[in-house]
Amino acid sequence: MNGSEIRIQCDNHYMSGYLSMPKSGSGPGVVVIQEIFGVNQVMRDITDMFAEQGFVALCPDLFWRIEPNVNITDQTKAEWDKAFSLFGKFNRDTGMKDIAATIASLRRIKGCNSKVGTVGFCLGGLLAYLSATRTAADAAVGFYGVSIPDFLEETKNIKTPLMLHIAGKDGFVPPPAQQAMHNRLDGNKLCTLHDYPEQDHAFARMQGEHYDEAAAKLAMSRTISFFKTHLA
Repeated sequence: MNGSEIRIQCDNHYMSGYLSMPKSGSGPGVVVIQEIFGVNQVMRDITDMFAEQGFVALCPDLFWRIEPNVNITDQTKAEWDKAFSLFGKFNRDTGMKDIAATIASLRRIKGCNSKVGTVGFCLGGLLAYLSATRTAADAAVGFYGVSIPDFLEETKNIKTPLMLHIAGKDGFVPPPAQQAMHNRLDGNKLCTLHDYPEQDHAFARMQGEHYDEAAAKLAMSRTISFFKTHLA
């Protein structure tokens, strides 16, 4: 399935986004939120996968304010260095405004049923969590989100169903951080946390060092079911 590039209005400017449509031409919307490698082939493939599952899927270029059209992999040190440099420069608050603009834009796309969820990975996992506290998303899913414990005071603002996939051996999210998320979110009826005790960060990134097919399929099946329940 081949998607297309579109423009998404943010304030008085535009950022690009990769849009993939389901074969039916209509369905719920899903905003796919990038890792630190930009809108690369991994993100495009994930966006296409959601379209294959019946969603109108859109992946925005959230690094556009720093460097538009970042498209790198996790295969070389130089690319990792660039990715971490972009991560360090990224403004999360501004990024959340861009995600809110993407949600609004997706709702206006012909074929979207007006329900829109968000799903993010790594940095995107944090932003998906924040989309449940700061935006009008109808549901949110975060895969191995980084730095979520730094924003747990925002749990009081969660107003939409939220699912988090937590890697037990995540080098970027150590056990105390994982426990902090459970302590704060387990009692919230809107929140569902899934643990993958033997998995490391980015276990769902195909061809990544820590990719685990079984865990990735399980997490994605839970995500699809979650969205089909809350975005119908």
